[in-house]
Amino acid sequence: MNISLEDKTALVCGSTQGIGLAVAKELANLGATCLLLARNEKVLKETAQLLPAPNQQLHEYYVADFADTKQVEKLVTKIVSNHTVHILINNTGGPKAGPIIEAAEEEFTNAFQQHLVNNHILTKATIPGMKSAGYGRIINIISTTVRIPLNNLGVSNTIRAAVASWSKTMANELGQYNITFNNILPGYTDTQRLRSLIDDISKRRGVTKELVEKEMIDSIPMKRLGDASEIATVVSFLASPAASYVNGVSIPVDGGRTGTV
Repeated sequence: MNISLEDKTALVCGSTQGIGLAVAKELANLGATCLLLARNEKVLKETAQLLPAPNQQLHEYYVADFADTKQVEKLVTKIVSNHTVHILINNTGGPKAGPIIEAAEEEFTNAFQQHLVNNHILTKATIPGMKSAGYGRIINIISTTVRIPLNNLGVSNTIRAAVASWSKTMANELGQYNITFNNILPGYTDTQRLRSLIDDISKRRGVTKELVEKEMIDSIPMKRLGDASEIATVVSFLASPAASYVNGVSIPVDGGRTGTV
């Protein structure tokens, strides 16, 4: 099975922490040159220097705030003028938690811009290079809320589903060019984002964070939280030549928690 990413270049969004960082490490370890994209330049620089480089890859980093779509568009235009991006990892922090009835209208607009619109900008910019190379892998880190909405994540439930539908449409249109679109749906994964969610639920319900975490773990058949590295290994498979005929799917990586086939 060929999972080598030697001579491939990957643009990894949200790559300074959590799942994005784990993905960058795994892709680099398989031989990809990683272009890191996030908003904290200090952490980006440190991350780029610490990534594995088994093939002497020269990893790079770029600073952008996903709240500013114009900045993202300008930056990715610069990136593709210097690099052929073979692998695009669309990944960014989710909208804040809370019941959907309490969400302000602008929260939906902002989340739509930050997630779907930025994904579209990045994809449109990288597709020409993928077509020329005859190889493209776009992988979106979304959520199991695509299958079953979760309580207290009203805006996220809405926007994540939109991204999944966008991705499936792209898969239908671009598969003929050996460019695949797939979604990873992480479950409860031990990241800063999950810890923030646990804290929010704890405050809203007036219970301890330990109880909230226990309830989450009890809902998972494997009876533990996931690790970001376990998400990254599935992403890496989808990015590799071995996944050449996997296209237009959403794969839960959640320890069996999602209650659908």
